[in-house]
Amino acid sequence: MARERPLCRGAAFRLCLLSAALLLCLQLAVRRSRCPEQQPRRPAAVRAAGPSRGAEQRPGAAGGGHRRVTYVRSGRRGSGAQPPGSRRKTVRWHIELQPWASPTPSLNYEASRFLKYISTSQISCEHMNLNSLKGYSKTTKKPWPICLDERFSLIHRIRSKQCRLYSLGLGNDDNQFELSMASSGCEVHRFEPSIKAAHVQEGQHLWYHRLSIDWRDPNPAIATHKLHSNTKKLGTVLNEFGHQKIDVLKADVESAEWKILENLILEDVVEQIGQLVFEVHVHWPGFEVSGNDSTVVRYWYSLLRELELKDFRLFHTYKDLSKPQLFLKKEAFNASSCYTLSWVNTRWK
Repeated sequence: MARERPLCRGAAFRLCLLSAALLLCLQLAVRRSRCPEQQPRRPAAVRAAGPSRGAEQRPGAAGGGHRRVTYVRSGRRGSGAQPPGSRRKTVRWHIELQPWASPTPSLNYEASRFLKYISTSQISCEHMNLNSLKGYSKTTKKPWPICLDERFSLIHRIRSKQCRLYSLGLGNDDNQFELSMASSGCEVHRFEPSIKAAHVQEGQHLWYHRLSIDWRDPNPAIATHKLHSNTKKLGTVLNEFGHQKIDVLKADVESAEWKILENLILEDVVEQIGQLVFEVHVHWPGFEVSGNDSTVVRYWYSLLRELELKDFRLFHTYKDLSKPQLFLKKEAFNASSCYTLSWVNTRWK
């Protein structure tokens, strides 16, 4: 009997240890069930990022009942990620010249192709005059056709008093078109470098600006450019005025139209314009247009084809018979020295 007592004591000791272990496990399970919000700690990198976009703390959680939203950046700065549907604009330094009209460069072939192109409408427009607009007068010296068909937005924007016209001119005193558009409720901005004041408002919808639209901005570091500080690119003027769109751009800039048009195409400013009404001059190459005669005409033609690639369609052409009948200083090709061409942007909304 004396030997059985140590065995009993050993069994009792083991039973106590087992009971203590069971009790400890039971307490841990109870604590976990009472505190479900206590989760294992996340790695430091995950904690630094914060919850996913749109996550928020529930009222009553640690830190009080204030609502807090934390966002996570979807990409690193400079990663080049673009918003869905956006298009990255690339810098262009020159337009793509069209192939020659003939196997060997020829003025006859280039002139024939160019003159045929500007004399052929690409899209029909039934309503091109301002007879239906308030204040219209038939004293306009030359036609400035705009397309007022219902399928294009200009007529609707005129009716809702939301249209905008930019008029570029050099000493042209014929402003009947601008007055008619202003009378119809359009916001009209006429750029005329010869006026005395910097900005003049005439009536409720018509402004005159002592600015000349050019194909480049003046460089203030160059002394000669300071004399032309009132000359700016159209894109620069749009940014300064806070204008995103122009419903109609009318231009009579006495042979500066070719380089201005090139700038509008290269900088994609033309995509902000609904309709173009340009007076083009062909009696000489134009300002800063170089090359022999066939090269010049190829350049003109390539510019107009660039407009076509931008979804502009020629709907009217006017051959001015009152001007000298010259083409690159020659009486040839039955051409006038001046044409008025009108395009509509078929994607304009």
